[in-house]
Amino acid sequence: MIQFHKVSKVYPPDDTGVKDLTFQVEDGEFLFLCGPSGAGKTTLLRLLFRAEQATEGQVIVSGRNITRLKGKGLTAFRRRLGLVFQDFKLIPWMTALENVSLAADVTGVARRQSRSRAFRLLAELGLKDKYGAFPPALSGGEQQRVAIARALVNDPELVLADEPTGNLDPEMAEETLRLFARIHRQGTTVLIATHDHRFLRRFDGRVLMMRQGRLTGVHGTVWAASAP
Repeated sequence: MIQFHKVSKVYPPDDTGVKDLTFQVEDGEFLFLCGPSGAGKTTLLRLLFRAEQATEGQVIVSGRNITRLKGKGLTAFRRRLGLVFQDFKLIPWMTALENVSLAADVTGVARRQSRSRAFRLLAELGLKDKYGAFPPALSGGEQQRVAIARALVNDPELVLADEPTGNLDPEMAEETLRLFARIHRQGTTVLIATHDHRFLRRFDGRVLMMRQGRLTGVHGTVWAASAP
């Protein structure tokens, strides 16, 4: 699914985001990317959805070198991804339903179908009574679930989550990780960046450790969605 080969990202004038990263993520794998703030986790994720361009090396996703993608090819690639951010990035003047369905609308999905998908996902995530609520009226955990629904509305093959539990209390954080595990069991590759190690022992999956932009260790075994 994902291959990094000697990937580095340097920000002008000489600030290293990541350095010489080489690793592989299997199709359908559940993987944690761990390390302290400033370790390079967010840069790595931004390289994966091409918000950043690698200075050196190759980033391969589903057999394509995404460092070479431009224009419509890059847009089409991003539409196959589900992105979840720590600060949710919900549009405050749109309802929960509208926030989720908009992600499908922009890909050309018919409005009736996009709203149907949004209804289903919000209901599955326990937000059946929050369709018409605006983000400021939702709790942090509810906003996070809306953001997860938005990430899933286009049936992505890969979900990237950057510190998805950072603004949540421990109980809600564990519930959120269980949602990601459920997504993974449906066959989706999931990569979660976090500096919080409290939950790692409760969830199967490999752990890639980072520090100062470098990969410092790999722990655990591959947990693929097809595993028994």
